Amino acid sequence: MNTEELQMAAFQIILNSGNARTTVHEAFAAMRDGDLDLATEKLESSNAELLEAHHAQTELLQKYAAGTEIKIEIIMVHAQDHLMTTMTLREVALEMLELYKKVV
Repeated sequence: MNTEELQMAAFQIILNSGNARTTVHEAFAAMRDGDLDLATEKLESSNAELLEAHHAQTELLQKYAAGTEIKIEIIMVHAQDHLMTTMTLREVALEMLELYKKVV
């Protein structure tokens, strides 16, 4: 796998993770406003973005498993960081949504 292909995969992960993170924050705002239906929609939408990021990651893992040499660059480390922190943020948001449902 050449450097350009790796960078494109990394940027796809960053883009989709960033979109998901923005949507999770929109869900938090909806929760604060008491619009739990909108919060639920936002969290579902964020999951779709995370799935896209995960597909790019999975494609790299499949290539690696098939024997393709993949040299990890700092941009890929950054992409993985984006993906994992956003996934964690979404998990927290899902728990918070359940708490809001009990309070509201």
